[in-house]
Amino acid sequence: MKNMAAGNHCIVTEFFLAGLSEKPELQMPLFLLFIGIYVVTVVGNLGMITLIGLSSHLHTPMYYLLSSLSFIDFCQSTVVTPKMLVSFVKEKNIITYPGCMTQLYFFLFFANAECYMLVAMAYDRYVAICNPLLYNVTMSYQIYISLISGVYIIGVFCASVHTGFMTRIWFCKLDMINHYFCDLLPLLKLAHSNTYINELLILAFGTFNICVPILTIITSYIFIIASILRIQSTEGRSKAFGTCSSHILAVAVFFGSLAFMYLQPSSVNSMDQGKVSSVFYTIIVPMLNPVIYSLRNKDVTVALRKMLKRKTFM
Repeated sequence: MKNMAAGNHCIVTEFFLAGLSEKPELQMPLFLLFIGIYVVTVVGNLGMITLIGLSSHLHTPMYYLLSSLSFIDFCQSTVVTPKMLVSFVKEKNIITYPGCMTQLYFFLFFANAECYMLVAMAYDRYVAICNPLLYNVTMSYQIYISLISGVYIIGVFCASVHTGFMTRIWFCKLDMINHYFCDLLPLLKLAHSNTYINELLILAFGTFNICVPILTIITSYIFIIASILRIQSTEGRSKAFGTCSSHILAVAVFFGSLAFMYLQPSSVNSMDQGKVSSVFYTIIVPMLNPVIYSLRNKDVTVALRKMLKRKTFM
């Protein structure tokens, strides 16, 4: 890492990213695994956006929210995975200081946006199942636009605050970021200035942006499950439970891995364990979401079959 001293200040131009694993025998298997996951993520999420865009009967708030989630997942994975793949095939994975801050900003933006997009989707499901007669009024186009705008505004605000305070930190020593992308905690471990405000922001924002969405989603699903239990048909009940359980599993994996990374005291947090938990919310969940939220949905599978038939006959 090149650096220059200007008085007491340091100007850092480059960082090294350690990557996921430093064991030489694991580099190629991990490269093949993660490039496969990335291809599935890109195809799944862009395919979902295209399918919803081209299928007129999927032009409802529920599917627009699914489309927005797919967009966030695609972007989140693209911000992190390609740079990570470089570390498996190159001995030194260099990232410039501006590149690192840019990656940090967009990672935080999409991670926070996903937290609240999952809340919006849980609210949509709550209205659809618990108040179906009021669905068109409650989830009007204006409400949908407000929800989407709110999701992205929160993402921009959180990312701007964290990245703004990170640019005030001095980095001087020739150190390697012990991670596969530029994240808050591994960067703070390299700091050569006071990081108290940064750590306080991580704790405050992390607690709010993880606990509030989780509590909202849990509350929504308690009401949803209570409504499902009132369904007379056993088949209808089991189908609804199957859908809800898969949604809850996706939410639990995403928020559980986030909480493990950001809500532990810094003295307890191990970056090697943190890397593993980060893989879930940056790479695994974006790949699984199209399957969990969309491909198990009857309307989506019907639309997919229609589109494939249309392509076959063209």
